[in-house]
Amino acid sequence: MTPKTTNLLYWIFTILFAALMAFTAVPNLLNTPESIQLIHDSLGYPVYFIPFIGLAKLLGVIAILIPGLNKIKEWAYAGLFFDLTSSIYSGIAASGKFDPMMLTMLLWIVPGVVSYVLWSKKMSAQAKVA
Repeated sequence: MTPKTTNLLYWIFTILFAALMAFTAVPNLLNTPESIQLIHDSLGYPVYFIPFIGLAKLLGVIAILIPGLNKIKEWAYAGLFFDLTSSIYSGIAASGKFDPMMLTMLLWIVPGVVSYVLWSKKMSAQAKVA
C-alpha cells in the first residue's frame, strides 16, 4: 500500500470512528434521558458518571483527529477502546447473558482498529524516513 493510500484510508476510518464515538459522547455529556436510561437504569452506573465518560470520549475524539500529539493519541485510542470493551462487558454482566445485538458494537470497534493500525503504519513509515 502506498503512503498516499495509507494516509487516505487512515483519515476515512479515523473520521468514521471519531463520528461514531462523538455520536455517543454528546448525549452522555448532555446527560440525556436516553443515556441515563441506558447507562444508569440498564447497566447500573451512577448518574454522575455519565457526563464524565461523555467528556472523556469527546476529548479522545479530539485527540485522535489532531495531527501530531502522538503520545496523547496513543492514550486516546486506548481510552476509546476501553470504553467500547467495557460497554460490551457491562451489557453482558448486567443482563447475565450474551445478547447477539451486542455484536453491533463491532460497527464501532472495527473502524477504530483499522484507524489505529493505519496510524501506527504511518508513524512507522515516518520514523524510517527520519
